[in-house]
Amino acid sequence: MTTAAEHVDVLIVGSGLSGIGAACHVRRAFPWRSYLLLEGRAALGGTWDLFRYPGIRSDSDMFTLGYRFKPWLGEDSIADGGAILDYLRETAAEYGIDRRIRFRHRVIRAEWSSADNRWTVYAERTDTGETVTVTAGFLFSCSGYYRYDAGYAPELPGAERFAGSIVHPQFWPEKLDCAGKRVVLIGSGATAVTLAPALTAQGAHVTMLQRSPSYIISAPSRDPLARTVRRLLPERAAYALARAEYVAISTALYQFSRRFPTGTRKRIRGWQRRWLPAGYDIDTHFTPRYNPWDQRLCLARDGDFFRAIRRGVLDVVTDRIETFTETGLRLASGATLEADVVITATGLNLQVFGGVELVVDGTPVTPSATMAYKAMMLSGVPNFAFVIGYTNASWTLKADLVSEYVVRLLKHMDQHGYVRCVPVRDPSVGTQSLFPGFTPGYVRRSASLFPVQGDRAPWRLRMNYLRDLFTLRYGRIADRAMRFERARRRAEAGARD
Repeated sequence: MTTAAEHVDVLIVGSGLSGIGAACHVRRAFPWRSYLLLEGRAALGGTWDLFRYPGIRSDSDMFTLGYRFKPWLGEDSIADGGAILDYLRETAAEYGIDRRIRFRHRVIRAEWSSADNRWTVYAERTDTGETVTVTAGFLFSCSGYYRYDAGYAPELPGAERFAGSIVHPQFWPEKLDCAGKRVVLIGSGATAVTLAPALTAQGAHVTMLQRSPSYIISAPSRDPLARTVRRLLPERAAYALARAEYVAISTALYQFSRRFPTGTRKRIRGWQRRWLPAGYDIDTHFTPRYNPWDQRLCLARDGDFFRAIRRGVLDVVTDRIETFTETGLRLASGATLEADVVITATGLNLQVFGGVELVVDGTPVTPSATMAYKAMMLSGVPNFAFVIGYTNASWTLKADLVSEYVVRLLKHMDQHGYVRCVPVRDPSVGTQSLFPGFTPGYVRRSASLFPVQGDRAPWRLRMNYLRDLFTLRYGRIADRAMRFERARRRAEAGARD
């Protein structure tokens, strides 16, 4: 059954960190515009509502993971998932966004009509099975790039023989009790580094089994400077200063790491030598084959990961699985690990635009055949934008900039009477990955599904917040790549205006 269509000016897909922020930007800039958020799940929050594993927390500071317009007032700069979810709920309520969300509406298809200058979006009601249709002047995809219904599960030979529990963190059982249990945690990424000390705090003995190491550094959960300036300055000024501090620190760390990878390796190794027990085998367990920031650095909040190793409740084993046994795992080296619970923190799957099928004037859009304009719009796809956050900094820094740009774009269209905007690809522009220089497994497995980006502006952004700030917040809206059109008039406007 399909219900009759309703129309809104802006339709936002997703009500996680990106979607709530996008809606707030639209609401603040255009109080008169109609908008909706369609959310496939039963609650807002996206990742922060879905993931429930022990210790779930941010891997970025909250002064940049928080919105520019909404100060983070929590005590911790690296916050628990519950505190982040509360922040999102508070933001949505403060701006009335929560009243504009349609829950259990999973968007499956969006069709653009140039004759009508609008999108027709089809969403499946996950509670009733009916199809709901909404039309919109502008479509804003804020569904992130993780696939929420299935985590990455590599082949686990012999897993059916194992008598204990096998759990993926993305689907954590509410009643799983690991106290007193022998837990083998497969993986070495941010999820594993978060889970391991949290499980030891519950009374488990954890063995983190990794095929190869990741870079892991300690980060304080609270920032003394931020706490001081809060006592001295007004709320928003203190937040802006703390945000600027963390932007500067993260940008400097990334740029130093990319320019001087050998020096960065040595510095991280020096830190780890202080954090780990004397004589610990850093070469085997903490020396990755790749350079810093080829993948994200993993943060151990207040050094909890390293403290668990020093207490003897967390072991790190670098090896490969040969097979599961009835009581644990046998490794390629011949060693065995006994386990009551095995946790497969083996990563996530990526999904382009939440799996939504895009169609333009009857022709399906293949995302990988398009080029990303400013890493936020698609060549040949009108009145459409998407959010993919930074891989080398806080997701929200990029999400805020994209939303600000969309607001500026809509204002420009209002001022000139345009009803359509579309980036037009220049065949002379070379191509590169949308994730240049970023090589974690989940990107290598899925990068070919995503749009490419160009080798020069405006088809290229450099994963650099300070440079993107000028491009997206202050740069020109009308350029040679972007074409505009007024209603009932088929002449291209473009940069002439």
